[in-house]
This record gives sequence, C-alpha cells and structure tokens, in this order.
Amino acid sequence: MKLSELKPARGATKKNKRVGCGPGSGHGRYSTRGCKGQKARSGGSIPAWFEGGQMPLQRRVPKRGFVNNFKTYYQVVNLDSLGAFAAGAKVNRGTLLEAGLVRKASGLVKILGRGELKVALDVEVDAVSRTAADAIRKAGGTIHLLSGKKAPGLENVEKR
Repeated sequence: MKLSELKPARGATKKNKRVGCGPGSGHGRYSTRGCKGQKARSGGSIPAWFEGGQMPLQRRVPKRGFVNNFKTYYQVVNLDSLGAFAAGAKVNRGTLLEAGLVRKASGLVKILGRGELKVALDVEVDAVSRTAADAIRKAGGTIHLLSGKKAPGLENVEKR
C-alpha cells in the first residue's frame, strides 16, 4: 500500500451537489432554489426574525419597566442559618457552600440580621447588614468584608 492509494472508507464521503447541470442531475432548472424571489437570488438570505416587512413582534409589543445592568445580586444568608457553625469557626463562601447555605462559590454573599446568633464566628463575606454586624459583634465574632465598599454604620469593619 502506498500513500497515493489511500482513500476514505466506503460511505464516509458524499458526492457534491452539482446544481444547474441539466435535468439528469436532479438539480437542474431552478437549481434547488425554487421559483423567483429574494431567496432565489444570490446573496438573498433573510434573517430568522424577519416578517416580510410587517412591523416585527419585538417592535409591536409595548415596552415596560427598566433593567439595571449594574445591579449587584447577593446570595443572602440570615443569622439563624449561621447557628449551624461551631464557635470560632471561619464562615466564608466555601464553608457556606459546603453547608448548603449558598448555591454558587463565585456569587457574592451578604449576611442579613434575621434570627439570633449565639456563637462567636469569624465572618468573611462581601456584605453585611447593620443589624447582622451588630449581632455578630455582640456574640463576640469578627467581620471581614471582601468587597472594597463599606456599608453605613460599619466603619470599624475590617476590609480585605
């Protein structure tokens, strides 16, 4: 066997569609394009959303509301959920993910003040509400904010 004798396996290739080569080819006359019109012309393609010049649906339907593309979305964890951690434990995205309190490790986390906290925890999250911060400090815990922002009333919270 020589390199020049190699060819693809049987059934691995198809013949080219030879359009416009007479009726015997099966693709003669209109060359598989049908009769006249925009789609029969060269370069004549129509986008999927085109409705023949009729006013398109996305322009006919009234627009309502506003979507803020710069809004920050937090995964929320309340104080009563943090009671599952042992005293002195470090609470961050990873430990919250393992405990099943947040869904994504990549998402931002905010601690809110619903419930009570009876154990001292080392909390390292992106944001904390004022009531949650007060409750964590009252229990003897510490707070480290990962984001550069400081919430009002949290001036003495350490940033990382």
